Amino acid sequence: MRAYTRQLPTGITMIGEGCGRVIESKSSDFPVGTVIMGRYGWCTHTVLDTKSKDPMNVIRKAPADYPKDLPQSLLLGAVGMPGMTALLGLTKLCEPKEGETVFVNGAAGAVGSIVGQIAKIKGCRAVGSAGSDAKVAWLKELGFDAAFNYKTVSSLDAALKEAAPNGIDCYFDNVGADFSSTVLNHMNLFGRMAICGSISTYNDKEPAKGPYPFVTILFKQMTVTGFIVTRWMNEWPKGMTQMVQWIKAGKIKYREHVTEGFENMPKAFIGMFVGENTGKAVVKL
Repeated sequence: MRAYTRQLPTGITMIGEGCGRVIESKSSDFPVGTVIMGRYGWCTHTVLDTKSKDPMNVIRKAPADYPKDLPQSLLLGAVGMPGMTALLGLTKLCEPKEGETVFVNGAAGAVGSIVGQIAKIKGCRAVGSAGSDAKVAWLKELGFDAAFNYKTVSSLDAALKEAAPNGIDCYFDNVGADFSSTVLNHMNLFGRMAICGSISTYNDKEPAKGPYPFVTILFKQMTVTGFIVTRWMNEWPKGMTQMVQWIKAGKIKYREHVTEGFENMPKAFIGMFVGENTGKAVVKL
């Protein structure tokens, strides 16, 4: 994760988000027993400053009406940051319209799998790519109209042409680099692209080099926007409520890749970069 950690000093607690229960408190806003989520890093216990004004490190409470029959780990997944990334990134930046085609790569991950399902809720054709046949099969179970294994297709260009014969209107990008350069050639006029991540380049020691996309963006008159989901923090409560409603109604399905034990966090983390997880990767302490 050099894109995030290269700016941080050596020796700090590894960054990451957690969900836990308050066991001691001096704050009336967060009494003992409160379930919270926060970016407090890899640790079994932590002390949090409830008066911190850091907008990137807000302590969030679980919704008071969070259903007891849903796992709390979803507060780190479909109902948490990944779910909000999918919901707000897709609806606000791509603005999918009924009948349009939405393409998402990394589609079997915590964010991508939600993007495709929301696209279907919005009446769109959902197309996704993933890195194994098992993941592709799961995407089809979720209702994706088309999905392919990008590792085994002979040509990404041909696979996109077959999966999205009428072109792509909305592109939710998790991968970046050469992959995205190819996708841009399949975008329709006035297409919208939301850049959520660039996982293919995160561990590159040198900046990726490839075709310049600017002429394609120009003549297709595309809108291309990168985003960090915390820009819409004030809309998370409403979004979390919406996600719970869709899950309870069976419109959103999820998977979790659960690793047991704090000592296995490095293994679980590294596994994400080689595609071991389907859905949200979480570590149960």
